Amino acid sequence: MKVIKRDGRVVDYDREKIAVAIQKANGEVKAKERATKEDIKMIIEYIEELDKKRILVEDIQDIIEEKLMELQKYELAKKYIVYRYTRALVRKQNTTDESILGLIRNENKELAEENSNKNTMLASTQRDYIAGEVSRDLTKRMLLPEKISKAHDEGILHFHDADYFIQPIFNCCLINISDMLDNGTVMNGKMIESPKSFQVACTVTTQIIAAVASNQYGGQSVDLIHLGKYLRKSHDKFEKELREQYDGKLSDDMIEEIVQMRLKSELASGVQTIQYQINTLMTTNGQSPFVTLFLHLEENDPYIKENALIIEEVLKQRYKGIKNEKGVFVTPAFPKLVYVLDEHNCLKGGEYDYLTRLAVKCSAKRMYPDYISAKKMKENYKDCVFSPMGCRSFLSPWKDENGNYKWEGRFNQGVVSLNLPQIALIADGDEEKFWSLLNERLEICYEALMCRHYSLLGTASDISPIHWQYGAIARLQKGEKIDKLLKGGYSTLSLGYIGIYETTKLMKGVSHTTKEGHDFAIRVMRKLRETTDKWKEKTGLGFALYGTPAESLCYRFARIDKQKFGTVADVTDKGYYTNSYHVDVREDIAAFDKLSFESEFQNISSGGAISYIEIPNMRNNLKALEEVVKFIYDNIQYAEFNTKSDYCHECGYDGEIVINDNNEWECPQCGNKDHNKMNVTRRTCGYLGENFWNEGKTKEIKSRVLHL
Repeated sequence: MKVIKRDGRVVDYDREKIAVAIQKANGEVKAKERATKEDIKMIIEYIEELDKKRILVEDIQDIIEEKLMELQKYELAKKYIVYRYTRALVRKQNTTDESILGLIRNENKELAEENSNKNTMLASTQRDYIAGEVSRDLTKRMLLPEKISKAHDEGILHFHDADYFIQPIFNCCLINISDMLDNGTVMNGKMIESPKSFQVACTVTTQIIAAVASNQYGGQSVDLIHLGKYLRKSHDKFEKELREQYDGKLSDDMIEEIVQMRLKSELASGVQTIQYQINTLMTTNGQSPFVTLFLHLEENDPYIKENALIIEEVLKQRYKGIKNEKGVFVTPAFPKLVYVLDEHNCLKGGEYDYLTRLAVKCSAKRMYPDYISAKKMKENYKDCVFSPMGCRSFLSPWKDENGNYKWEGRFNQGVVSLNLPQIALIADGDEEKFWSLLNERLEICYEALMCRHYSLLGTASDISPIHWQYGAIARLQKGEKIDKLLKGGYSTLSLGYIGIYETTKLMKGVSHTTKEGHDFAIRVMRKLRETTDKWKEKTGLGFALYGTPAESLCYRFARIDKQKFGTVADVTDKGYYTNSYHVDVREDIAAFDKLSFESEFQNISSGGAISYIEIPNMRNNLKALEEVVKFIYDNIQYAEFNTKSDYCHECGYDGEIVINDNNEWECPQCGNKDHNKMNVTRRTCGYLGENFWNEGKTKEIKSRVLHL
């Protein structure tokens, strides 16, 4: 057998080199984690029994890693990967120098635009990005199989968050805030006991959010329904103090009036603590915590009145906004808000309709909250209502040992997204070729997702005590492995997808809103869903189909395909692909029709998806927004509003965004020039290419900024 080296040289196979490599890794782990002589012999014999005349050295190393995993030698496999890396460093040139130096010089535009929540000028953010670039490089060259790295580079798929893959950390989660508040937690080696008041509960919650966000790379969600009991505790505490001090001196009504005054003040202060702490804290990855607050009421909740007060205060403060450095009230990026519509607040005469009207008013000014229909969610998720994770993905149903559904304290291991339009570009209308190529690429996605799973196997709880030992996810023992939480569907692995519209257009010549296009698009969606369901059945892992809401990925895939296939009308000429299953923004479709149409696709996405509609002049259309909210409740699980008018997210200005003397878009109210924080509508000719035309002047601007 001949071995083909990385530089193309062909050398004789030498079994001793395999044994030496594994033994060197053996020397780095504890005795019980080591491969025995029999294990090593078995691996060598397996390679030789393949009876190949020629074999790539990478294939040999992949087989060794695979066999070590099968032997459950996870620590050893990791050491072997590191051994591969250190050997490869001698051979391979470092590829991160230019990107890192460009970042420090503020010349790396791709990184600067990758995440609008990160300021690449800040030293703390640069430190995270530098580490991320090194991780991305090692991931691409050493940690991932070459075909997956190649598939990522060619835009076949997107291996999300490669800049964190080198670490045993995961994507998004639902923080088990109830457990952490009720039973206490530990942060930085210090015991945090269960709070005795609402204000303290809010403070502890923000501390938990910051600690959790610093030890994972995705978003976190917190269900505020667990704070109601602490508002009740504050009420009872105030009442007790007043009765002890003024017993017999004040009437019961007077005492209750004073209690309510103090409670109102504490409520406002507690919610303000959450809002300001989240926006002023900086996590170790150089940004504010990517957190979502889940706002919902349950009829059987003993603290429903308190929770209604909390939701009302959250919405009031979000409507007001937060002052920026110029003293202007602006829309904060975080926390995201998700508001649940149910029978008691769906604007049909329910007791809590007033909260929904306040939410609509807030949406009109601040673009938040998003809306979830409890009615539709219960149809899709076993009569349950729960929060999306910070990245807008949803967990799959999972029951504990007592047969109860569990949502909080669960997480997503990672995401890989598939470029559907590229498959259609290659198939060129040939359906047989399309389905065959789709199957091939789904297998690559499966392998990429399994890489994410394997990278977490064997992780000790000590890697992030806040997650694994002190309640955010679990309460494991020190040194205990997290493996049981990776299996059995407890956590999810998400297959994302981009560009159903463009795929249908290429294969059928029509939009998926037509009868012929719809039938094809639904077949594609069902194929994706069936595939993830089969993976789940095959492995016992929580695979789910996810309508990836990553705008930057819509541009990355389109850019790669335009370079490869040229300008294709209604596909690569736009500079972006349509997000997930969404209707193309240029189609003339009414808001209700869009939501009704997309709801069918959303239901197939077991791992979550969000739809949006654009409403012109939202501040002056509150009644229209209320009608849309009613429609959302009856027709679609998850939706949000955008606006067709110019809009500045920094200050809420909804007049015309102007071009200043430096040829930059600028908000005339607050002076905001950050394109990530404004909508600019098309003017004059409606040209949809890479440049933006305005009254005869061409303005170079990223189209994602325009929210077209």
